[in-house]
Amino acid sequence: MTMSTTPLTSHRRPAEAQLDAPYADALRAYAEKDWLRLNVPGHSADAHRFGALADLVGSAPLALDVPPLLEGLDLGPDSPLERSLGLAAQAWGARRTWFLTNGASQGNRMATLAARGLGDTLVVQRSVHSSVIDGLVLSGLRAAFVQPSVDEELGIAHGVTAEALAAALSACPRAAAAYVVTPSYFGATADVQALADAAHHAGVPLIVDEAWGAHFGFHPMLPDNALARGADLVISSTHKLGGSLTQSAMLHLADGPFADVLEPLIDRVFHMTQSTSASALLLASLDTARQTLVNGTDALARSIDAADAMRAAIRAAGRFRVVSDDFHGFPDIADTDPLRVAIDARAGGISGHEARWQLMKHHQILVEVATDAAIVAVVGAGSAPDEPQFIEALHALPSHPDLPGTSLGLRLPQPGPVWMTTREAFLAPSRAVSAADAVGRISADTLSAYPPGIPNVLPGEVITQELVDFLHHTVAAPTGHVRGAADKDVTTLRVVDGHTPES
Repeated sequence: MTMSTTPLTSHRRPAEAQLDAPYADALRAYAEKDWLRLNVPGHSADAHRFGALADLVGSAPLALDVPPLLEGLDLGPDSPLERSLGLAAQAWGARRTWFLTNGASQGNRMATLAARGLGDTLVVQRSVHSSVIDGLVLSGLRAAFVQPSVDEELGIAHGVTAEALAAALSACPRAAAAYVVTPSYFGATADVQALADAAHHAGVPLIVDEAWGAHFGFHPMLPDNALARGADLVISSTHKLGGSLTQSAMLHLADGPFADVLEPLIDRVFHMTQSTSASALLLASLDTARQTLVNGTDALARSIDAADAMRAAIRAAGRFRVVSDDFHGFPDIADTDPLRVAIDARAGGISGHEARWQLMKHHQILVEVATDAAIVAVVGAGSAPDEPQFIEALHALPSHPDLPGTSLGLRLPQPGPVWMTTREAFLAPSRAVSAADAVGRISADTLSAYPPGIPNVLPGEVITQELVDFLHHTVAAPTGHVRGAADKDVTTLRVVDGHTPES
């Protein structure tokens, strides 16, 4: 099993120690030995007898694919893995860091489970990742949601203000923690320091899902990371832009006022949620990602320049619009991730979904995400994409002059009363009823209308007529749909069976 960090024990100066990748180096040395492998994994690093697997990934990954609990790799208080964890904590400014092999989703579930030890209600940003909702199911925590700002034209959610968070906390005297997401999918970054101040004033820690900001703080042109701005617990999806392998992530604990109480809780839920067969490849990739980020200032500068060049070319051509150019109009946005290139596709006469498909099908270009209104291209920290190739393909996309506008003109409905915890409603017997009959009943599902794509109802909340009208208005629009619905027209909704708010 992967252990959490101990203080860095190297006698070298910290900057020199950051040049190393102790676990990755030790794993490489281990794989180079001529072992007779009579342990797991079953392929035994035999590229000859497991030729199909070797043809798929190469022989080197087979040799590096070793099990946990090996002397010279991850056993002992000063093992290569422990030293790598210490270097990661040092690099991100954490008291302790955990390497995760089940993604940032594992980190969100860990943080939510740990928060249950501090109180019974999580004050959480409404546009939180679904893995946090999973954590509510697992922990039994109640939730008090803080609505993010929404770009009504593009149908995208941003973040929350410190004032909104403070108000939610003041209305929740038994809060366990405050939970926010920053940066957003589109690169909008919140004022973490102000959010941390609001949480600490209320006597609770600030947990930040910084899945999209693993690279923050490693170049002067990048925003500070959340730990540097006062967050107490930070989830980092290192593989997204930080350069590790898919499914690898980190969890960072600040050396702040809540560290002593959070540390043992995180340790316990780490061992409960991490695989007992954690992938050595994923762990080593986290080690090298840290090494690369710390020592890759010049490469990061080139990545930022490439993303800047993309935005400049889009502005100069005039057909499309750069989404972040309008971020100044939202009070919750304090900064922008320069490695995210978010493009208003509909301004150029094409939906985001079609633009993404056309780029992939006809130009061999993959973008990270598409909504009906926009696409988001990401530049990995240290990568150097071919900017002219992307810009040429983007402006070769077909245009549809009669494309409808981006806004559906819908007001977000207020959430219904919370009648059961997310866990209780999720696990309770349920059944599908007509939308009309669902009004006044307790939802068993999470439903999110797009646009804007944030949860409108969660398990345990009462379904209101306003919500049903909103969902029906959404799906009747040319570009609208509802994620999580039992059917595409939302003619039925799944409710908790045998329970009503009056029962």
